[in-house]
Amino acid sequence: MTDTIKVHCLNTDEYKEVKIGSSLKELIDIFGVKKPFLIGNAKVNNKTESLSYKVYRPIRVEYFDISDQSAMRTYVRSLCFLLAKAVDDIMPKSQVYFEHAISKGYYFYIKNGHSVTKDDLQNIKARMREIVDADIPFLQIEEEKDEVVKLFHQNNMEDKALLIETSDDLLYARYSKLDNYIDYYYGCLLPSTGYIKLYDVVEYNGGYLLIIPNRQNPVELEPVIMQPMLLQVYREHLEFLNISNLKNAGDLNRAIRNNKISEIVQVSEAYQANEISDIAKDITHRYKNNGARLVLISGPSSSGKTTFRKRLEVQLFVNRLKPIGLSLDDYFVNREDSPTDENGEKDYESLYAIDLDLFKDHLNKLLNGEEIDVPSYNFVTGKREYKGNKIKMHDRSVLIVEGIHALNPELTENIARNRKFMAYISALTSISLDNHNWIPASDNRLLRRMVRDYKYRGYSAEETISRWDSVRRGEDKWIFPYQENADVMLSSAMIYELAAIRRHAEPILRRVPRTAPEYSEAHRLLKFLGYFNYLTDKELPPTSLLREFLGGSSFRY
Repeated sequence: MTDTIKVHCLNTDEYKEVKIGSSLKELIDIFGVKKPFLIGNAKVNNKTESLSYKVYRPIRVEYFDISDQSAMRTYVRSLCFLLAKAVDDIMPKSQVYFEHAISKGYYFYIKNGHSVTKDDLQNIKARMREIVDADIPFLQIEEEKDEVVKLFHQNNMEDKALLIETSDDLLYARYSKLDNYIDYYYGCLLPSTGYIKLYDVVEYNGGYLLIIPNRQNPVELEPVIMQPMLLQVYREHLEFLNISNLKNAGDLNRAIRNNKISEIVQVSEAYQANEISDIAKDITHRYKNNGARLVLISGPSSSGKTTFRKRLEVQLFVNRLKPIGLSLDDYFVNREDSPTDENGEKDYESLYAIDLDLFKDHLNKLLNGEEIDVPSYNFVTGKREYKGNKIKMHDRSVLIVEGIHALNPELTENIARNRKFMAYISALTSISLDNHNWIPASDNRLLRRMVRDYKYRGYSAEETISRWDSVRRGEDKWIFPYQENADVMLSSAMIYELAAIRRHAEPILRRVPRTAPEYSEAHRLLKFLGYFNYLTDKELPPTSLLREFLGGSSFRY
């Protein structure tokens, strides 16, 4: 019986016989894999695995450094574990709460019963360096679900115990261990703390910011960017979650199991309706006092801009204004005329994917009281169409323009700032899996887009995932630089929405073939959704913003 197996390394395109039980970390040297930056993880037969993963059968492996999104997630996850361990060592009765991504880093606070001093922070950072220098292995241990739940109860980690206990799909659960400290992370980790060389922790707006390497150039740290408006929106929603006792996914699952979800949906929808009503009041005030007749709504992909616009129009009608809506999506150039990015691929996120001359002409005509024939973009054919949709502004009319580029100054450069009201909307997901596992807003939006693209645009999950990295790069370039210029910022994320999306997204994700490069991301998202109990669509009102993606809306799109 042979004690070796054949492995195909895609990085070097070589086949080699290796010893059974070899780790992926050991295979890096065996194949002589070279990458520009730190190698963080690998795909084994298109499924993401830790470098500690051991090989017992023939496989195909591909390694990724931390300029790759998945490998960077592995690095950040391990860095959070390192920080949590250091805090526990220095302040044993404290709790670390990672809340959300902001300022290109991760915002967290430490709950200790008293204020954390500057000396405490310096001691934590010194302890982090000691742990890195000690090169302690990250261990992942799998046991029966009930045993893992019991272990977290014993360690007063009730958030993690509840998450695992209420997750439907788990028979066995994996927990992580760093020296004598246990934690829970739903993705893979680095082999050991010695891999974590670049990071920083700084005070930030009443809490702390964990600063990570820049993904495009991971030998440098991300710059700290002040985002006070974004942080305030997160804080308001987190306050609402705390009042509702729904900080984490386990809390939501428990509410679903206890038949209290209808009340949560109603309160969540009412909270958002109240926010939209307040924005309508601000616009009405601006109209009456400054003559502002142009409302600009921007936000990244799948933020719910269209439904927000429609619900805002209803509120403006209530305030005795006459809103008229335009979507920038209808001003896309024909697909074959779209600009290309640095890789020669069609760049649909570029400002210049919009027919700027036509849009500006229509904007000026509308504001001057002239009638226009509004185009309609067919996402299936990639062509602009005209369906006789003519609009004109009248007395008390307000023009609402929504699209990812709406806050870009170039779009409305000839209109005075005080004549414009600017709103930014995004799915700023505030609910977390547990105290150490926040939910990236980008994951929330990707799932929304995937369901919508499949249902209304004829795209598979594989196609949506393949485009997502390009979409994110476009957002960094064309949207996020302007978000803090808005007059108001709104989070469209609903407390309950991932439980509602799960039923729609899972069948689409399962269709991604194992042989596709996108399989690893589909597998990650399926595992992530598995933490949420199912919520049926019947609980959602027909005016819910979420129905823009799931279907069944009373609005016409």
